[in-house]
Amino acid sequence: MQLKFLCLNVWLGGHLMDEVLALIRATKPDVVALQEVYDGKVPSWDRNYRCMDVLRNELRYPYDHFAPAFLEVADVGKVPQGNAVLSRFPIVKSDVIFFDVPFGDRVRVRENFPVTPRNVQHVRLDAGGVEANVFNTQGIWGEDGRDNERRIAMGRTLAERVRGERNVILAGDFNVNPDTETVRQIERHLRHIFAGELRSTFNMKRKTDPVFATAVVDMVFVGPGVQVVDHACLQDDVSDHLPLLATLTLSSP
Repeated sequence: MQLKFLCLNVWLGGHLMDEVLALIRATKPDVVALQEVYDGKVPSWDRNYRCMDVLRNELRYPYDHFAPAFLEVADVGKVPQGNAVLSRFPIVKSDVIFFDVPFGDRVRVRENFPVTPRNVQHVRLDAGGVEANVFNTQGIWGEDGRDNERRIAMGRTLAERVRGERNVILAGDFNVNPDTETVRQIERHLRHIFAGELRSTFNMKRKTDPVFATAVVDMVFVGPGVQVVDHACLQDDVSDHLPLLATLTLSSP
């Protein structure tokens, strides 16, 4: 079974939502893993705060799952933010695992970034009779992309969660670089399909600090039995991150 997979941090609910929608329509992924998605429900709020409903209404994927990580204390009120999966295949199971800080409120100021709640979203898909396990995360934030105690524990949690699952795809904005013990723990079970290929996964049209030009934080990993047909880090200007697109073949039972 072959599927097309897209991973993207949409940038605080989609500051460039029209471009995000156009990209997804053009690439036609079967499964989309998104981070920094808002799920506000008040019609008068700005569209980025209603990101999840905009994606549903505009793209019409038949199945989706939203995993709130925290409540953003915004000027309009408290808005759920988290990870989302859109799928053309039925979602037969879902669960959410928090790393260390539990679900709660966050005021968006820099001193709160390191203690922002983060989770990994897991959805099990029935891809034409073949099981696929998609894990989607936004990792623990820090001043750099290096290891620390909490990030290593995050890597351990991810490794434990994917171990033993069939046809695993783990993707997201990990907020950590690939050459770390955090990622090496994951690589004991999964393969990083862009390993050694990328200089940065940030869109430097939207970043001013040159440190982002050499930071690879967005990654896609696959488990045993998942074959990579094609993969690319797209240069489309749709977010402050770059989209990762892959065509994958899943192993049958």
